[in-house]
Amino acid sequence: MKFSVFTDLHHYPGVFDGGTEADLRFVEKRAQDENVNFIIHVGDFCHGPSSCSDYVKLYNNLSIKTYHCLGNHDTDETSYEETLKYYNMPEGHYFFDNGGYRFIICDPNYFLLDGKYIHYSLGNYYNYKKLRDYMPPQQLKWLEKTIDESPYPCVIFSHESFEREANGVKNLNEVRKIINDANNKKRHSVIMCINGHYHRNFLRILDNVCYLDLNSASYDWIEKAHGFYPEELCKMYKLMPNTLVYKEPIHAIISLEGTTISIKGMKTEMFMGVQIDDTENDRCDLAGRLMIPEVLSEKITLS
Repeated sequence: MKFSVFTDLHHYPGVFDGGTEADLRFVEKRAQDENVNFIIHVGDFCHGPSSCSDYVKLYNNLSIKTYHCLGNHDTDETSYEETLKYYNMPEGHYFFDNGGYRFIICDPNYFLLDGKYIHYSLGNYYNYKKLRDYMPPQQLKWLEKTIDESPYPCVIFSHESFEREANGVKNLNEVRKIINDANNKKRHSVIMCINGHYHRNFLRILDNVCYLDLNSASYDWIEKAHGFYPEELCKMYKLMPNTLVYKEPIHAIISLEGTTISIKGMKTEMFMGVQIDDTENDRCDLAGRLMIPEVLSEKITLS
């Protein structure tokens, strides 16, 4: 079976230059050409669907079945409960079966305050950076049960990473224990985990599971603003100086056959040729991963 996956499109008119209708049509056309079973994004599709309902409807009604996975920014300007309605999601976490595989959507968008797990909603998490990105105990139990009861190999989607020790999900070791215990009980119960969030391009095989750190479809975020984009653009998109924009919406087509995973990525160029080295920002993130306008291609067969 085959699916299309992208992340961090960041549709936010007047703020970011990206996430256009043309971007969605680009993803749809490639998915059609590749004859995929479905399209899914792994978070930060927009910054609150109530202010861009037409854009969300466009994605929901593409010619190929589409799915959502919540990112930290999807509920910035819309409540968590309302975002679920716009995204046609039963909960922040859910699963579906397709083509002989189970696809599990996890939701680590919780912060832990005074012993209580609170879901991100209307920007409530901004002041709790050190307390963010948790999978609550109830969802951990759900994940364990969902994998255990699956008649198929599982692929797990989440916005934040279960692989990055430096700045991944705070209780990622609990998640990985569930995954590894399941694989020890029944080989290849979980074959792949895919995350977004970090705007990076990286693949790691860990405990015989393929972890894909998927690059943003739109841009890289930089802390130190630059002055290389035209003033007119910066007036149109107020955070343009804090971005390094990609020319095309980069994403992946992933094929699954047994325990063989084929990732067909894509490369593009930097908008106006502006590179990370032109700015005063580090080339690598906290995990030592470079910013490049690419989603990797690779073929892996798990032993």
